[in-house]
Amino acid sequence: MTELRRVSVSAERSYDVIIGRNLLELVPGVLSGAKKILVVHPVGLAASAEELRDFLVSSGFEVFLAGVPDNEEAKRVEVAAFCWGILGSSKFSRTDKIIGFGGGTVTDLAGFVAATWLRGVGIVQIPTTLLAMVDAAIGGKTGVNTTEGKNLVGVFHSPDAVLVDIETLATLPRNEVLAGFAEVVKCGFISDTSILDLVESDIEAATNINSEAFLELVTKAITVKSVVVGKDFREQGLREFLNYGHTLGHAIELAERYKWRHGAAISIGMVFAAELALLNGRLSAVDVQRHRDIFISLGLPISYPGNKWEQLLGNMRIDKKSRGGNLRFVVLDQIGKPTIMNGVTDEILFTAFQEIAD
Repeated sequence: MTELRRVSVSAERSYDVIIGRNLLELVPGVLSGAKKILVVHPVGLAASAEELRDFLVSSGFEVFLAGVPDNEEAKRVEVAAFCWGILGSSKFSRTDKIIGFGGGTVTDLAGFVAATWLRGVGIVQIPTTLLAMVDAAIGGKTGVNTTEGKNLVGVFHSPDAVLVDIETLATLPRNEVLAGFAEVVKCGFISDTSILDLVESDIEAATNINSEAFLELVTKAITVKSVVVGKDFREQGLREFLNYGHTLGHAIELAERYKWRHGAAISIGMVFAAELALLNGRLSAVDVQRHRDIFISLGLPISYPGNKWEQLLGNMRIDKKSRGGNLRFVVLDQIGKPTIMNGVTDEILFTAFQEIAD
């Protein structure tokens, strides 16, 4: 195990995000007080989940596994009910705990199950994708999708701890890691601009999971989120800035029936938001081009079919960030300084979309 980094998060209760490599031996320590553990994991990680179970059993825990579908298929009420069934038949109590072991969809689901079982049991998140490490597993936002949209049903429920084990990324395809970088650079655009500088200075080192630059970027992105969450746990203001690029991004995900990677969708969403800010006289053309250049260097898309606009507009109107049918967008006054744009007309939105239309 390498030297650990810790980022503290203050919410309705405080907890640590522990960042390092080969962190398995730390897991029992963050499960103190529990006798029974449910490990919620994607079926694709069944072998790794079994290894985790065996280790925890050897540490004195009674462990159950809940294999769930990969990707957004996991975030359905029916899947949550499957997990509730295991908890009920296994007689889980309020002192027992759940582990979310997987990507962002699994940590969202596991957190939702923990928040709703007995009105709240402990959850330890062990994210295994970059997206989950820097975003989904941190902050206590949990939820499931409906046919009407993404994350429309959910609960705020902070984890007891988050273990970010960089070694779990070793088996992922490179394009999966690059997709997760959309959330990393988002933190650069809305807050810590040194993230953008690191990515631009050496893209190969930045995206190499074995490099110090990669570890530094992960730590910086987690720090940005932890600060925002600590100031606005229930998303009454500041936390909304973490949704930069997500209004259009979620609309794209719904249009694509959640077959797209989240990072690919929000990279387009951030370029769209930058074009919107340019039209509104907030961002310069140079800043907009910086968005494009960074996402291109990461191999992420920056355009979307122009004939999908009406569908996307309809999808955005049901987004949870809208107010009374009025769309709200996180935009930048300048890089590192986000704000909210209200009352944007359909004409302005359409004009901005033409700049990213394929």
